[in-house]
Amino acid sequence: MREAGRIVATTLAAVAAAAVPGCRLLDLDDLAADRIAAAGAKSSFLGYHPDWAPVPYPAVLCLSVDDAIVHAIPDGRRLRAGELLSIDFAVQYDGLHADAAITVPVADVDDAGRQLIDTTARALDAGIATARPGSRLGDIGYAVQSVARAAGYGQPVGLGGHGIGTEMHEDPSVSNTGRPGRGLPLRPGLVLAIEPMLTEGGRNDHRTGADGWTVSTVDGSRAAHFEHTVAVTEDGPVVLTRP
Repeated sequence: MREAGRIVATTLAAVAAAAVPGCRLLDLDDLAADRIAAAGAKSSFLGYHPDWAPVPYPAVLCLSVDDAIVHAIPDGRRLRAGELLSIDFAVQYDGLHADAAITVPVADVDDAGRQLIDTTARALDAGIATARPGSRLGDIGYAVQSVARAAGYGQPVGLGGHGIGTEMHEDPSVSNTGRPGRGLPLRPGLVLAIEPMLTEGGRNDHRTGADGWTVSTVDGSRAAHFEHTVAVTEDGPVVLTRP
């Protein structure tokens, strides 16, 4: 999983660097696909078909812009300065998966956009810090929600993280809200994808687009998304998708 995580981390960095005004989302997807092939890995997203989706996912990246929270399909649109781009990416290497996401500014972004990005990243760090033996799942959710609520941001209901290993999505579900000291005890060997998603408008509702995949804010406000694959070890949390 460390090698899968390394591929995810370096590819996310390459895609983020290429996300400049005028770049097509499809070109970013092609870049990620080329890096998957060069690494001898497989996409975890391409062809993925959960029960709730009308069609299999058709790309290797989820590229969500501004009010799109998660799962947006890359298309021919070109990025514009000032937009927020959330990049979600996962690969399978030697039968094991790793999954991560980042939100980046496209060129110059206003102060409110940067604050949203920074706060979502801090929420992820807070959740990761609790992923150690002796903690419970509720501690992760409580840590994330504490950062989000203190800043006045919304947290889309039902969207959160998951266990990960031989499958991209495994039990347990990792909520971005919770009560401290409640839920599944965390034990060494458990690997979780922790992924806060915060919305600028402060609302917790969301809608799914006509493509059956893209999840967006109802009020049109911007969203940010960060994720890491994290192993619970005797020595504390180990982030497997950090460069």
